[in-house]
Amino acid sequence: MGDSGTVFLMPSFDVVSEVDAQEVRNAIDQAQREVSNRFDFKNTNSTIEQNDMVITLHTVSEDRLAALRVVLEEKLVKRGVSLKGVDYGDVQEATQNTVRQVVTIKVGISSDKAKEINKLIKSDGPKGVNSQTQGESVRVTGKKRDDLQNVIALLKGADIGIPLQFNNFRD
Repeated sequence: MGDSGTVFLMPSFDVVSEVDAQEVRNAIDQAQREVSNRFDFKNTNSTIEQNDMVITLHTVSEDRLAALRVVLEEKLVKRGVSLKGVDYGDVQEATQNTVRQVVTIKVGISSDKAKEINKLIKSDGPKGVNSQTQGESVRVTGKKRDDLQNVIALLKGADIGIPLQFNNFRD
């Protein structure tokens, strides 16, 4: 496997957890528009602010906050952003009797989730398939394409708790 000579590459693919940032922005824009037009949000100073993958919901009461979450989730789902990667922080008291909540959209596979994925592949995956963590993704290799497709099916059926995609499929 040095720099010179030919390298035999086994079929492989990467397991990743990515989110389309543009779709998140589009969802937030749509949610903000809906909130500004809805009668039940009138005079509640409800806002949805975005800073990259961190969203702050701000409003007058916990029931309005729940309604804000519903609007946000509807827009995210409509734009194809999985709610599995959405992490809600604690509801906090804010200024002038208002409440806020920070919502984080997780991107990448944490080392804990990578361990969970590797363990699942080792225990339930086809023999001869290997996986290893590479940064925020997991590389899966095997001798047969069918085995790799079985691993994808296995991971799709498992509840890892984060959205997973499969890319860089190489034969």
